[in-house]
Amino acid sequence: METSFLELRCKEVVNIVDGKKLGHIVDVVFDLTSCCLLGFVVPGQKSFWNVFKGNTELFVSTNQIVKIGEDAVLVELHTTGSPCLIGNVKK
Repeated sequence: METSFLELRCKEVVNIVDGKKLGHIVDVVFDLTSCCLLGFVVPGQKSFWNVFKGNTELFVSTNQIVKIGEDAVLVELHTTGSPCLIGNVKK
């Protein structure tokens, strides 16, 4: 299956573990030496206190992607380990 970043960013990312919607893909991460996709970045969890902190984003690696469908990307993120957060990202 082939897709473009423009098509991917229109899809909702949903965690199948707890059913939470994580938002839309805001960026993709590549390894330039191997020309491989490492994963993508979605907005971090929104809360009242995050308003004061700045942008915190979540990295989802390719091994956490379960299915890419027509309308959504299903991922498997467990809460036992801490997710890989990208903090205070300037846009």
